[in-house]
Amino acid sequence: MSSPLDSALPQRLSSLDAEPALRFDAWRERAHQWVEMLPLPPGAELNAELITLKGSNCVLGAMRSSAYSMRAASRRLIHAPEMLVLTLIQAGEVLRDAAPGEPERMGQGSLGLYDPWRMGDYRWSQDSREVFLALPRTEVAAALGREPGNLLITSRQSVLAPVLASHLEHVALLMQRPGVLNAAEYAGLLDATHELTLLMLRNLGRQPLDADAHPESLNAGRYTAAMRLMERDAHLHQLDAATIAQSIGCSRTRLYAAFAAQGESVMETLREIRLQRARTLIEQAARLHIGSLSWRCGFTDQSSFSKLFKARFHSSPSEWHHRVWGRQPDESPAPRASSLRLR
Repeated sequence: MSSPLDSALPQRLSSLDAEPALRFDAWRERAHQWVEMLPLPPGAELNAELITLKGSNCVLGAMRSSAYSMRAASRRLIHAPEMLVLTLIQAGEVLRDAAPGEPERMGQGSLGLYDPWRMGDYRWSQDSREVFLALPRTEVAAALGREPGNLLITSRQSVLAPVLASHLEHVALLMQRPGVLNAAEYAGLLDATHELTLLMLRNLGRQPLDADAHPESLNAGRYTAAMRLMERDAHLHQLDAATIAQSIGCSRTRLYAAFAAQGESVMETLREIRLQRARTLIEQAARLHIGSLSWRCGFTDQSSFSKLFKARFHSSPSEWHHRVWGRQPDESPAPRASSLRLR
C-alpha cells in the first residue's frame, strides 16, 4: 500500500519521453494544461523538462526548455483551478505582451506574479529555466490585501523578494537531484516554500501580518526567511537579530517567537551555521590560517572561535584538520615565505 506522502515526491516529465512526431502534442497536453502552446517554427525541435512537487493547496515546479511560445486559452482555463503563479527566471529570458506593441522582458533573476487569465503571449528563449509556485488566488488576494494581477517583484517593493528568490534557487536544485530528500522532507520543503511566499506577499502588500493569518503559518514563514538569510550572510560580522529581523520585515520579538516555535534560538542557530561552515572549510583546505578562517565565517575573535569550535566538535580546529589531512596539530609546514599555516 502506498503512503500518503508518496505524492510529495517530485514528478519528472520530459518531452523526450514521446516519439519525435508526437513530442509537441504530448508536451502541450501534459505540461501546459492551463495555456495553449503555439506551433514551433519550421525545423525547430522541442526539448523540455518539467519537475513538479504537488501539495494539497499548491504546486511547486522547475522547468527548462528550448524556445517556444504560449498564450492564455479560455477553453483550457475554464476547467483549471483558480491559481496564480509566482515564478523566478533562472536562465534565459521571457517576453510577455504586457500591452499591444509593448513586450515586457523578464531576464535572469526576475521574480514575478502572474494570473493565467491575464497572461497574454509568452515567448521563452532558447535554454530558458524557471522555478515556480502555483497557489490559490484566494490566498494570494488575502496576503496582498487586494485583487492580484500581473506584476514584477523587486527588493524595493518587498525586502523579502531576494530571500524568496534565493530559496527558490535552492529548491530547484534539490528537486533536480532524485533521492536527496525523502517524501516527508520534500513535503516539509513544499510547506516552507508556500509559507515563505505568503510572507513575502504580505510584506509586498504591507498588510497587518496578524490580521487573519495563523501564528503557526507566520512563524514558519519567518523562520524559513531568516534561515535562508543567515545561510547567505553568515560571514557578515554585523549580522545579528536586529539586522535579521529588519531584513525579513518583522520585529525582533516576532523573530524570536518564530525560532522559539522551532525550539531554537536565533543567535545559537547563526553560530551553528558559522561553525558548520568553518568545519567544511577546514576539511577542504590543506593549509588554512585559523585567523583567516574565523574571520571568513563571521567570527571577529580567533580565540573565541577556537573555544566555540572545540566545545561544539570536541576537537580544536587544528585537531580537526589533522583528522582530515594527517598532519600533527603542532606540526608546521615547510618554511615558505608566502605560506599560510594553522596555528
